[in-house]
Amino acid sequence: MEQLLKPPVEVRYAEELAFLRSADTGKKPENWKLSPKFVRTFILGGKVHDGLKSMEISRKFYGNDALVERCIITLAGSRGLMLVGDPGTAKTMLSELLSASICGRSTNTVQGTAGTTEDMIKYSWNYALLLSKGPCREALVKAPLLIGMEEGIFARFEEITRTPAEIQDSLISIMSDQILNIPELGNDGFVFAKAGFNIIGTANTRDKGVNEMSGALKRRFNFETVKPVQDVKLEKEIIIREAENLAKAGHIDCAIDKDVAELLAVTYHELREGITAEGTMIEKPMAVMSTAEAVSVYYQTLCHAWYYGNGRIELPVLTESLLGAVCKENQDDLPRLRGYFNTAVKEKSNREGGIWKDYFKTAQYLR
Repeated sequence: MEQLLKPPVEVRYAEELAFLRSADTGKKPENWKLSPKFVRTFILGGKVHDGLKSMEISRKFYGNDALVERCIITLAGSRGLMLVGDPGTAKTMLSELLSASICGRSTNTVQGTAGTTEDMIKYSWNYALLLSKGPCREALVKAPLLIGMEEGIFARFEEITRTPAEIQDSLISIMSDQILNIPELGNDGFVFAKAGFNIIGTANTRDKGVNEMSGALKRRFNFETVKPVQDVKLEKEIIIREAENLAKAGHIDCAIDKDVAELLAVTYHELREGITAEGTMIEKPMAVMSTAEAVSVYYQTLCHAWYYGNGRIELPVLTESLLGAVCKENQDDLPRLRGYFNTAVKEKSNREGGIWKDYFKTAQYLR
C-alpha cells in the first residue's frame, strides 16, 4: 500500500471497513457489504461499537450530509445514481466511497472520454481464443458493465457526458431491463444482472454542452448535485487534511502552515462567490475555483518549500501557483485576479496586517 500513489478506497480504509462489517447488525439490501446506516457512518464518520471494542471512523466526505443519505437510499432502491456539479467538488470521491463500502470494490470503473467505445463498457474479445475456439464465454474480455452485472456490484461511469451519445444510449436498455445480450453467443448470450448491480455516474455541469444526456437516459437516474464547500473554516480543514495526506504519501516532512491554509481558503471562497467577507463585490474568474484546486495550489507550494526552500511556505511561490491555477484556461482571468488583490487583499492588508500584508506584497508576481 505504501508504494501505491493512490491506493483504492477499500485498501486505504481496509481496517475501518473490516471493523464496520464485524459490528454491523443492521438491515442490508441484497448483496451489500454494509447496511445503509453503516455506509453513512463510513463516509461521514462517527464512533462505532461492536460489543467488545470501539473505533472512531474518520470523516471522508465534507459537504451536505443529507445528500449522502439520499445517495445511499437511491442505491438501496436499485435506482441509478448520477452525481453532477462543478469540477473538483468530490463527485468521484463520493462514488468511490459508496462503491467501496457497499460492494467492497471501487475500481470497476469506466472513464468516459470522446474515444470511449461500446466494447470498453460492455465486453470485447480475446481474438486468439476467438479464432481457435469460436465465440464462447472463455473468449470474452469483460468490461465494467458485464462485470457489475455478473458479480452484483456497482459500475462507476466517470464523466459520462464526455462520451458520444450512442455510448450513453447503450445504457438505457441495460438499466431498464437489467439484461445484457451478447449476440455472438446465441441463446446462451443473455446476462441477467445479479442483485446489487447498479450504475453510479458522474458529470461536470461545465461540460453540459459536450454530449448532453438524452431525456430517456436521465429518467433512469436520480440526480444529486454536489456543490462546492460553502464554509471557509471547513474548506481550510479540508486543505490541511488533504495536504497532510499528500505530504505523507510524498515523504515530504514539512509542517502544514494553518494560517496559509486559511488565507488560501478565503481566497478561493471569495473568488468563487464573487463577494468578499466585507461585502465588496468582485469579478469572478472563469476558472474553476474548487477546493480540489486549492489543495493542489497549497501542495505545490509545499513541495517547493521542501525541495528548494527551508521547509516553510513562501507566499510569493503560493501566489505564482495560484496564478497558474486561475489562468490556465483563460488569460482574461489575470485582470480579475489582479482586481481581487487590489481590492479584497489590499483591504484585508490594511485592516488585519500580518500575513495579509505580506500576501498583498506578492501582487507584483501577477504578470
